[in-house]
Amino acid sequence: MSGAALAQINAQIVECVRCPRLVRWRHKVAINPPARYAGQRYWARPVPGFGDPAARVSLIGLAPAAHGGNRTGRVFTGDRSGDFLFPVLHETGFANQPTSTHAGDQLRLIDLYISAVNRCAPPDNKPTPLERDNCLPYLVLELTALENARLLVCLGAFAWDGALRALSGLGHELPRKPRFGHGAEAQVGPYTLLGTFHPSQQNTFTGRLTRGMFLEVFVRARSLVDGGVRSPGSPDSPDSPDGR
Repeated sequence: MSGAALAQINAQIVECVRCPRLVRWRHKVAINPPARYAGQRYWARPVPGFGDPAARVSLIGLAPAAHGGNRTGRVFTGDRSGDFLFPVLHETGFANQPTSTHAGDQLRLIDLYISAVNRCAPPDNKPTPLERDNCLPYLVLELTALENARLLVCLGAFAWDGALRALSGLGHELPRKPRFGHGAEAQVGPYTLLGTFHPSQQNTFTGRLTRGMFLEVFVRARSLVDGGVRSPGSPDSPDSPDGR
């Protein structure tokens, strides 16, 4: 059920043209790439979510990178944020490999689904409030389709705010807005939010976010969903029926 619903949501996402500024920007970037990507064909469309439809964890980012997801068609793929993210996901059992370079690279997420508040790359990584609100219904639909996901890992304050708005859209009351911070946790209805600084270069290159800090968040995520032990029958588990 979740897989079919997510496929339908993704089909809507990739055809979206609700934000004219973002439509223009994603095409402009594709037409004028930096030298290192010269000759590559850019995706240049809204970037859908991806991962395990049965996931218990939803990872929420800000938006695709102009030369990452906007180029490869998969969020956090082919950019520095992804280079920081996926080794940690692999180490904590949420991904089958530590790299994410292109859409056909055999990456598989385990018990995790990745999406974002905005699905088009925005100029300066700053969507407007209207662009955020135009895109939020897709996140609401995803959370509805992800029937097992009750832990939301939010990469940065923008994702934290977007997750709260999406949960409000699902009808969950926010009596007091939980404050974002690295390692922050909050409970909203049946959902737990877990916050971390975004793995952007401005955070990782300056030391505001270290690998150790980032790893701690995903160790905590693993502990929250299953006490650090992968569920029997899940992919890559010794008890998985297909042995993958």
